[in-house]
Amino acid sequence: MFVLFEEAGKYLGGRVLSEAEASAQVELETGKRVKVKGANIVLRFEKPAPAELMAEARALAAGMDLDLAWEFAAEGEFGFADLAADYFSEKPTLAQQAAALFALFEAPHYFRRAGKGRFKKAPAEIVQQALAAIEKKKAIQAQIVEWAGQLAEGVCPAPIREQLYKILFKPDKNAPEYKAVVDAARATQRPPLDLLERAGAIDSPYQFHWRRFLFENFPKGTGFPALAAPAVADDLPLAEGVQAFSIDDSQTTEIDDALSVQGLGSGTITVGVHIAAPGLALTPGSAIDAVARARMSTVYMPGYKITMLPDEVVDTYTLLEGGDRPAVSLYARFDEATLELQGTETKLERVPIVANLRHDQLDAVVTQPWLEDATFASDNTPDAAAKLRAPLSFLFRLAKHLKAQREVVRGKPENFSRPDYNFRLVGNDGAEPTGNEQVQITTRQRGAPLDLIVSEAMILANSSWGGWLGELGVPGLYRSQASLAPGIKVRMGTRALPHAGLGVKSYAWSTSPLRRYTDLVNQWQIIAAARHGKTAALAAPFKPKDADLFSILSGFDAAYATYNGYQGGMERFWTLKYLQQQGITELEATVIKDIPNGALVRADALPLVFPVAGQQERGARVRVKLGEIDEIALDVSGTVLERLDTPQTDAATDEGAGEDDEEEVAGPIAIAVDLSDSEAAPDPTTTTPA
Repeated sequence: MFVLFEEAGKYLGGRVLSEAEASAQVELETGKRVKVKGANIVLRFEKPAPAELMAEARALAAGMDLDLAWEFAAEGEFGFADLAADYFSEKPTLAQQAAALFALFEAPHYFRRAGKGRFKKAPAEIVQQALAAIEKKKAIQAQIVEWAGQLAEGVCPAPIREQLYKILFKPDKNAPEYKAVVDAARATQRPPLDLLERAGAIDSPYQFHWRRFLFENFPKGTGFPALAAPAVADDLPLAEGVQAFSIDDSQTTEIDDALSVQGLGSGTITVGVHIAAPGLALTPGSAIDAVARARMSTVYMPGYKITMLPDEVVDTYTLLEGGDRPAVSLYARFDEATLELQGTETKLERVPIVANLRHDQLDAVVTQPWLEDATFASDNTPDAAAKLRAPLSFLFRLAKHLKAQREVVRGKPENFSRPDYNFRLVGNDGAEPTGNEQVQITTRQRGAPLDLIVSEAMILANSSWGGWLGELGVPGLYRSQASLAPGIKVRMGTRALPHAGLGVKSYAWSTSPLRRYTDLVNQWQIIAAARHGKTAALAAPFKPKDADLFSILSGFDAAYATYNGYQGGMERFWTLKYLQQQGITELEATVIKDIPNGALVRADALPLVFPVAGQQERGARVRVKLGEIDEIALDVSGTVLERLDTPQTDAATDEGAGEDDEEEVAGPIAIAVDLSDSEAAPDPTTTTPA
């Protein structure tokens, strides 16, 4: 005897070997033996063989008119044999009964299962909804096939172009646009990114990187809501005798900091570090604060930036020359002869800003000889710099002293062996780049006099304020580094801990409140300290162990890393573009690291790290022939043409190692398209209604 039975949602047939009261031992056509519950057996028969019966039944089921079967079916619960009698004949054959069973079982949109071999008609409205859903799914599947075909032919359908970045990086894997890309990539055996690029989905490599960054970090765009910057309500005193000046690049609009010097020749010099004070007007939880907290920082890239605050807000608080500006000022008193620090004081005040000096206009003039020798003449010295020669000279002398003191704590000198690179897009004038601009790359040696003056003044302020907050028990956002040992990185926290890399006891970012949210938060805490002294911990906006402070720290860390990564990527993009524009095919470079099957080298005259084939000794200088540039992957590799010198000693190449983050070497873009998705499109006729 043979039986037809249900097992795990499938109907199988086999020969009965033995049978008990509630089960049977059945041998399948494959020879496998299974134990079948009696309740699961729906048909018993002597002939034909199960495989023959099921083949004939499925052929009959495929030809059944389900609409007609639904009309014939009895109201209420019924069995498959009942439907077979109504549909085929009064005495249906075994194959017809099985056909009715298969048709009923596989059409849940028409018939609901009521038990083993038992069914019930679905309501007419449900049937219509299900049929409409099936037709819709058929149409979607046809659309997927059409789009996949267009992509394979090198044409990108508009809906896929519009959702490009969602498809690549945050896809809905059930969306037809995503499925079309998967199907086309599988059919053409091309990587999805390559397929889309060839189909014209990517307007340009630059736009690809830019739009991807916006999609992931500014999905609602970079514009600001209409916001009015509140005025500082405090009746701030005027800083008497102060003539403050800032030192920034010409592109800088968020002028956060300025310096002043008083008492030259008196034996005691007072150096003022004056920081723009949006914290005196803005409050935590305000609309402007919400915008700043959402962005966390200004985003910088060659030729463009996305500011943390709207221009109107920045203009209200920036330290623009020609007026008295609200500021949080740190005054540090030094012995003029020994440069010993005698004390510090913090004031909330209005500070006269007499000049906004610009690095790019003064670096060639304000040199070490010009600062150290009052008789040294320099051609075309701007009047603003000439008037400030004495204060600048003292600040340079002080900066060298402060740096030397920090290096004693560090245990070794700071390494400024590599220059800073400046990127300029010709004719860009601050507008959003297109990616086709002519790029100029210039260098400025790190530690240049004006750089040193500003950096040491900011370290002085950030470390002084960080220590002061710590003494008062007021929490802040700190950067710390336990030691200079390999692998010990700079971390952020809420406690005043040493920063070994800088050689200071504590370091709280506080000097850029217009472009870094951490600095604005710390400024609120510093203002509370200036107003309330020893009771500041009770009055400060953020209290010890404040969960909100930890949330800000975490959010800033993530955003800042992302923004820096994008800035680095765009600098790499423009460096590769520079190579193409200048027709550069060979570079001189220094080997910095071994990698599998090759080495990493750093270009001697450009901000570019890239791999070369073959093992090379670390520290060796080589001439490299460049390979093909991939602007999407930001990738280029090279082949060593010749060795230019003998390698340095290990000690020499290790000097300063670990103090600067190595540039990341670009590689394949990580996308979220998985070609194992949607291996086989589902049969739309078997859809089960929700």
